[in-house]
Amino acid sequence: MLITLLAPGTRGDVQPYLALGMALKKRDLHVRVATFSIFETFVKEHGLEYFPLHGDISQVASSDVGREAMRADNPLRLLLSFNALKGRFFELQKELFDACRGSDAIVYHPGASIGYFAAQEFKVPAILATPFPMTPTREYPALIFYNSPRMGRMANFVTHKIFEQVMWLASGSPVKEFWKKEFGHAPAGFGCPFGKQISRRFPTIISCSDYVFPRPSDWPQHIHNTGYWFLEDDPVWKPPQELVDFLGQGPAPVYVGFGSVGDPTLADQTTRIVIEALRRSGRRGILVTGWSGMSKLASIPDGIFVLESVPHAWLFPRIAAVVHHGGAGTTAAGFQAGVPQVVVPGGNDQFAWGQRVHELGVGSKPVPRKSLTADKLSAAIDFVLTEQVNNAAKELGRKLQSENGAEAAAGIVMDCLE
Repeated sequence: MLITLLAPGTRGDVQPYLALGMALKKRDLHVRVATFSIFETFVKEHGLEYFPLHGDISQVASSDVGREAMRADNPLRLLLSFNALKGRFFELQKELFDACRGSDAIVYHPGASIGYFAAQEFKVPAILATPFPMTPTREYPALIFYNSPRMGRMANFVTHKIFEQVMWLASGSPVKEFWKKEFGHAPAGFGCPFGKQISRRFPTIISCSDYVFPRPSDWPQHIHNTGYWFLEDDPVWKPPQELVDFLGQGPAPVYVGFGSVGDPTLADQTTRIVIEALRRSGRRGILVTGWSGMSKLASIPDGIFVLESVPHAWLFPRIAAVVHHGGAGTTAAGFQAGVPQVVVPGGNDQFAWGQRVHELGVGSKPVPRKSLTADKLSAAIDFVLTEQVNNAAKELGRKLQSENGAEAAAGIVMDCLE
């Protein structure tokens, strides 16, 4: 049987889907992953079928429109930035739809809502697979409202409905345009699909743990907080000898990386701030430049190691603390490794993850990127390396290491097929 995973987005979006794909493959299912060409090798290295989505997500992320979307720090800015990206979303719809042909079930990211309508067309199950909780609840607000003033249980519920509509407005009209061009009419029952994913055949699975966001008591039965979907060690990647040597030459360093969403116009400035903060804290550091978050300056002081990328699952257990942008995937990797965290959010749900890290006692208060200074960052690093925060991070790590979210999610997908 063929299961198609629709995973457009950055590496942080794609990686949990590969973990789910590997768990499905172990159950003798054929798994197809539709994602951008930059991740083709990544998919094939794990023995999964690759279906190409054209376009360079790294260029989109570093474009003016992409940077504005990444910097959105309130719901209105998020909606406006998503609206500006609609034209790029339309071009993806045919490829996403074609990826679904022949499938026995379709698993889709909320940014690829055409998966729901393709499943309806092909009369197969659809599984909404999200990297964060987004099903409405009265127990806490939607992530893009998480740092706003709390106004009670009903207001919490309303924020989730607003967030659903924001996500839907980003992809709804491109889906409708494609469908009219392909079939001459809109899909049957056209409308926001997320609230319909509440049955055994059409469930929602979430790559998140009850230890991080406890399952709300008011969720429908077929909403599943499965635990995180962590990818096992990369079968091909080997650490550079220089990195291994650096790790062995002194105390565990502090990791600093801002993933795929950094602002290239601020990369040099960010790098200098980070290096100065590490100097003030008396800490060695590993700086991971990613696509654009930091740069490799001409002069790097001793005690600092710079590289472009490294698997979190390999590195995080070997370092003292993690400083990052607050992406859902990086935050989860820090939780699972049992290391304290400093979140430097720039937009979207990053502020919520920074706040949740602090609420759980495993990190500092978030340090927003727009107010980042060496003083603030060094103080946050010093705080997270205290015994109390270290112990809390280790305890949370132990709890998450007892889970296998990808296996649990694969079991739910299998249940849809019966």
